[in-house]
Amino acid sequence: MKFPVIFSAAAGLLVLAGCSSEAEEAGQSEEESVEINVAAAADLYHAFTEVGKDFEEDTDIIVTFSFGSTGLMTQQIEQGASYDLFAAAHESYIDRLIDAEAVEADSKRQYALGQIGIMHDGSIQESLEPADLTSDEIERIAIANPEHAPYGQAAKEALESWGIWDEVQGKLVYGENIRQTLQYTESGDVDAGIIALALSKQSDLLYEPIDTEDYEPITQALAVPSRSPHPEEARQFVDYLFSEEGRETMNEYGFELPEE
Repeated sequence: MKFPVIFSAAAGLLVLAGCSSEAEEAGQSEEESVEINVAAAADLYHAFTEVGKDFEEDTDIIVTFSFGSTGLMTQQIEQGASYDLFAAAHESYIDRLIDAEAVEADSKRQYALGQIGIMHDGSIQESLEPADLTSDEIERIAIANPEHAPYGQAAKEALESWGIWDEVQGKLVYGENIRQTLQYTESGDVDAGIIALALSKQSDLLYEPIDTEDYEPITQALAVPSRSPHPEEARQFVDYLFSEEGRETMNEYGFELPEE
């Protein structure tokens, strides 16, 4: 009768040892997991969400995104925000941060060329030309705030190049960033919006590209902030973004890719 008792005790010890080993491995796995925080321009929402998911699957590095206005995020980084990576909608903001020694100068890379277009639901007319924006039928036009959003600045430049900026100013509704501008347009709060091409890919509304000669190039760049808690992992994400897989995803969302 003693043997079964001894066997059961030994088996119990083995089970406990196994559980302990699994707990230790789980603890080590949790300790080894790294999470990087990426500040990204609002036009990157769809593209970076997909790139981030693929990157996580390849590396086990967790990516958390904060999408918003490039100008406002630049101010946050200047004030000490500890993002691991900043992908701006225009390289001028990265240059500003380099001058302030708020990002690592050697980490700057141009990653995309943005484009804009007119988005509408086609209820007023099937196609909208620049001159149509001045008509009485178009009462409200959404653009991102040109004071701190590069896509808003590009929209303003296009309207100026068409000679209608002064005429349409009273119709303008400013989004905090280009994604909010898209929301205004899709919700029907405005009759038309000037939207990033990358965000139009997931919309059912009509989209008419604006000639790139009508606004200054939207050269987008990124860099690793000086206060980044995980600079090595941030650079891994950048390398993945520039990989064949990453560049293919960016291209699918309408970003022209600068040649390096």
